[in-house]
Amino acid sequence: MSASQAISTGVRSARPLPLLLGLLVLAAAVSAFEATAMVGALPVLIAHFRTTLDHAGWAVNAFVLVAASAAVVGGRLGDRYGRRRVLVALLLVSAAGAAVSAATDTLTGVVTGQAIAGVAGGVLPLCFGLVRETLPGRVPVATAVLAGAATLGGATGAVVAEGLLSGAGWRYIPVVTGAAALLSGLACLLLPRPDAAPEAQRVNWLGSVPLVAAISLVLFGVQGSMTRSWSDGRTIASVVCGLVLLALWAAWELRAEHPVVDLRLLTGRTSLLTLLATAVLAIDVVGASALLLQTLMQTPELAPVGLGLSAREASWLLFGTATLGFLLSPVSGWVSARAGAQRSLVVGSLFGVVNALSLGLFHSSLTGVVVSLVFLAVATSFVLAAIPTLIMEDTPVGSTGAATGLNVVVRTLFATVGTSLATVFLTHSLVARTPFSNSDAYVEGFTLLGACSAAGLLLALCIRPGVRADARRRSAVLTTKV
Repeated sequence: MSASQAISTGVRSARPLPLLLGLLVLAAAVSAFEATAMVGALPVLIAHFRTTLDHAGWAVNAFVLVAASAAVVGGRLGDRYGRRRVLVALLLVSAAGAAVSAATDTLTGVVTGQAIAGVAGGVLPLCFGLVRETLPGRVPVATAVLAGAATLGGATGAVVAEGLLSGAGWRYIPVVTGAAALLSGLACLLLPRPDAAPEAQRVNWLGSVPLVAAISLVLFGVQGSMTRSWSDGRTIASVVCGLVLLALWAAWELRAEHPVVDLRLLTGRTSLLTLLATAVLAIDVVGASALLLQTLMQTPELAPVGLGLSAREASWLLFGTATLGFLLSPVSGWVSARAGAQRSLVVGSLFGVVNALSLGLFHSSLTGVVVSLVFLAVATSFVLAAIPTLIMEDTPVGSTGAATGLNVVVRTLFATVGTSLATVFLTHSLVARTPFSNSDAYVEGFTLLGACSAAGLLLALCIRPGVRADARRRSAVLTTKV
């Protein structure tokens, strides 16, 4: 049985495949575009509202915190009430949030609008579920293209924001992101309605309250470590309290008759190993890599390590990397469909190791960094294509949104950990009396990248490709209809 057969449980729509995939690609790209667009505006917000980075940073933090929670809750809502309906609703609410940010004259208003816009974090898991509904037989390739589109959308956000900040001003960032969300939400009305209503199932939505609180506490602590430190009492208290609450929530959900997320479906070998691989690889290809490369490219050439590029040039190089990854996504999806997502994950992890080695050896030249960016594009394309496919291979279609949403939370959390660790390396090994990191800082960072990719490779090799270990659960995957 092929991977495509194992996870294709929907009914082929009468609408053209390019239209269906294009609508989902647009939604996935827009959600990531919204997530990154405001990051570059922080210095402008600090000056405009005469505030500090800690306060202005909430314009980004609020979006990320809500987005992480929306990934699970929004995915579960789609599983229960219909993914098309919830997808359109989230995009329209996100557009309304962006409008609030654009119209306000206070930092509190901007933060509030960004928090509302953060519901777009639930879009990608819903898109994965809709792929299983509407594109049977093409799930691995379509999933890879969606993952690539999300990565490209994030890179586009940085480029567009930089252009708007140098011209129209920061207010036009939420105007553009809101318009994109509104357009995408209206376009997604063209998605086919499901042939059958979602299976009636009770859900104890009260269980989502401690889950959202736990995710928010852990992410708040990890994000705070970048401006404070890991030893700061607020960081430790937030992370520890969040983890304790998460453990209590998991214990409750495992005993609940109608859980928000059926964690029992994620206790199989494939799902557990995939979640672990997601964690270590997110530290590398999603988190630390971007910060290390951007800092390396923008550091002046007079520093011990630095290429002297402008912020715009660095953003365009990273945009080119994301574009290459998107163009490679059909290839990574084809590998997942033909050889199995496990092998696609192995390929991506291998290229992650090669990227770290290349950076360690050739980071002093622009040519060497560009070559490394190519390796990173391949790694990102294959890793991000394989992970959701592996999750869906091990999950019934009725739980696709919740399962892939939980995986998105893990990726977001550990990508933030990766960014924080890279920040620690770069700020604790400085050239005396300068703000520039020395070569040891980058060596430590590249070592982290290589170690995480190597760990991801080992975990990928431990995954058993093919059907589920439990025949009864495998049957549920193959026969459950939406």
